[in-house]
Amino acid sequence: MNAGIIQMKPHGSSSPSSQGNKSKKGHSAEMIRSTLCYIEREGHYLMLLRNKKKNDPNSGKWIGVGGKFEEGETPEQCVKREAFEETGIKLTETVFKGVIFFRSDIYEDEEMYLFTAEVPGNIDHSPDCNEGDLKWIRKEDVLSLSLWEGDRCFLKPLLEGKTAINMTLVYEGDKLTEVITE
Repeated sequence: MNAGIIQMKPHGSSSPSSQGNKSKKGHSAEMIRSTLCYIEREGHYLMLLRNKKKNDPNSGKWIGVGGKFEEGETPEQCVKREAFEETGIKLTETVFKGVIFFRSDIYEDEEMYLFTAEVPGNIDHSPDCNEGDLKWIRKEDVLSLSLWEGDRCFLKPLLEGKTAINMTLVYEGDKLTEVITE
């Protein structure tokens, strides 16, 4: 693959990256299941700058809030729990936007459920988050942040108001090499 070029393929196309879930050593591995939520307040998203955990693959990146499923949780239960744990905000309603699959040669593969939630203007986040620094960012400024390249692929349609965002993002190292859309 040429450097700097991302192949866009329709979902279901045949490629080695879409054939099975292999760990970086080639053994089958259970896929991580997680959620990610973009909490909106008055034209801003609550973004998390990951800068507090050691050996964090997201270090230095801005992301939404969320995390891994606990045993027996539904996606909605997971996203509400994670949002509360990271921000102190108790979400009452969330809007499911789609599923993003991450495939990587160095990180565990992941199935991420994407959500949005809106909160009133008088709601604010907890000042302390053990994952990083939380900040309300104007929606029009989100794409200018230090983001994973793949996050831009689902954030753009999210910011455009799309309601069904489903894709597979394939990474080689930290480089996005392929985007498979449905």
